[in-house]
Amino acid sequence: MAAAAAGVLSAIRSHPKAWMAAGAAVAFVILGTGSVALGATMGSAPAKAAGVASPTHSASSTPTPTATPTVDPARPVPAAQPAASRIRTCSVASLAQDGRLGNLEAQVVNAKTGAVLFDRNGAKPGPTASVLKTLTSAAALATLGPDYRVQTTVVAGSVPGQVVIVGGGDVTLSRLPGGQGAFYTGAPSIQDLANQTKQALGGQPVTSIVVDASLFGGPLWQPSWDEHEERVVEGSTPYMSALMVDGDRNDPGAVESPRSTDPVGRAVQYFQQYLGTNVPVTSGSAPAGARQLAAVQSQPVTTLIDQAMKYSDNTIMEELARLVAIKAGAGNTFEAENAGVLAGLKGYGIDTSGIHIADGSGLSADNAVPPAYLTQLFIKVLNRQNGLGVVYDGLPVSGQSGTLGPGYSRFTGANAVARGAVHAKTGWINNGYTLSGIVDAADGTPLTFAVFALGPVSENAKQAIDTLVTGFYKCGDNLMNG
Repeated sequence: MAAAAAGVLSAIRSHPKAWMAAGAAVAFVILGTGSVALGATMGSAPAKAAGVASPTHSASSTPTPTATPTVDPARPVPAAQPAASRIRTCSVASLAQDGRLGNLEAQVVNAKTGAVLFDRNGAKPGPTASVLKTLTSAAALATLGPDYRVQTTVVAGSVPGQVVIVGGGDVTLSRLPGGQGAFYTGAPSIQDLANQTKQALGGQPVTSIVVDASLFGGPLWQPSWDEHEERVVEGSTPYMSALMVDGDRNDPGAVESPRSTDPVGRAVQYFQQYLGTNVPVTSGSAPAGARQLAAVQSQPVTTLIDQAMKYSDNTIMEELARLVAIKAGAGNTFEAENAGVLAGLKGYGIDTSGIHIADGSGLSADNAVPPAYLTQLFIKVLNRQNGLGVVYDGLPVSGQSGTLGPGYSRFTGANAVARGAVHAKTGWINNGYTLSGIVDAADGTPLTFAVFALGPVSENAKQAIDTLVTGFYKCGDNLMNG
C-alpha cells in the first residue's frame, strides 16, 4: 500500500495540472451523486389511495402535502421552437426581371401542399384578359350546371299564322344545314327550327314573324371594348343579342371572322329562308302561355366550356356570363355580370375580395382578379372538384393544343423543354398578356401559377412569359421566392 501511495504522489508531482483536473471531475461526480441521493431523500412519498394507511404511519396520520412547483415570473420561459423550413435554391429572379414582362404580377403554388413558392404582387388585382374565362366557366358550372342546354324556341303568336321566334341566348345556333361545317361543334340548326315550325303548323301559312330577343338587355356592346378592333378587324366578338347564328360570324366556320351590326336580323333572314316565306317581321314578346311549335338546344355547358377554353372564344363566354347573371337574379345586362359571376364563384370557398367582373370573356381592361385567386382556383381545377375537371380538359397544352398549340409560336426554342407540361389559359388585351394554369414540373410536383405582364407591353411578352413558366417547370418544388 505504501509503495502504491508513493507512486501516486510521484505521479502527482510529475503532472500536477492533470491530476488537479481529474480530482475536480471526481469531486463533481461525487457531489452530483450526493445531490441526487439528497433529493431522493427529501422527495415526497408516492401518493396513496384514499383511506389506505402508509406502511410506516398509522391510518390516522396526516400525510405530508406535496409541494406545488412555482415558476419565477421574472424568469423567461423558452418559447416553442418553430419547425425548420425548407431552404429552396432554384431561382427565376433574373427571368422575372425581363423588361418584356412590364409590370409583373405573378404567383406560383405547390398544388399538393398549398405552399406559395413564388410571388410578385400576387395579391394585387389586375386585368386578366382571356384568363377570366376560367372564372366564367366555374361560375357557369356552379350556377347553370354541367348539363344545362340553351334553348331557342318558336311559339304561336297572338293571331292565326303568326309565329314568334324566341332567342334563348344560344350563340352557337347555326345557319348551316344541320349545323354541318359550323365552327361550333354539334351546333343546332335554325333550318331544323324552321322545319319543326312548318310541321307544327300543319300546312297553315305563316302570315307574320315576331322576334323576341328580350332575354338580354342593352347595351349590345360593352362600352370598354374597342369595337372596330374586336368586331370588325379581329372579328372575335359580336353584339351580344339573345338571338344570333354562328356567333354572328360572316364566315360560319372560322374561329375569327368579322361580325355584323345586326345579329338578330341576320338570324331572322335565315329563319325566313328556311320557312320559305318573306312575310313581315316585327319585334315583340311571346304571348304568355303560347303554344310551343319548335325548339332546338345547344350542346351542354360542359361542351361549350371545352370549346371556348381551347380556342378562347369570347362569344360563348359572354353568353354564359349573361345566363349566369340572369339565373342568379342579378339582371340581364353587362353590369349584372359582376354580381352574377361572383355569386356563382362563392360556392368554391375562395376569397373573392378584389375581384371585379366587367364581362365574361376578359376582353375588358376593367376586369380585375388577383393572381393569388387563380392559383387557388386552379388547385380545384387540377383536383377536378365541383365538376371543374371540364375546365382542365379544355385548357390549351403547351406545344400541343389550343392557343398554346402549333401555329401560335408558344414554348419554342429553349422553352420547348416544357412542351406538354403546361396546361394553361392564354390571354391578351391592349395593356397586357397573361397565362395561368397548371405546370407538371420536371421533378413531378404539380404547380399552379398565374402570370400577368401588364402595362405598355408588346407581343414579345408572350415569349418572356413562356420563359418564366419554363423556369417554374425546371425548378419544381425547389423554386425559391428570391
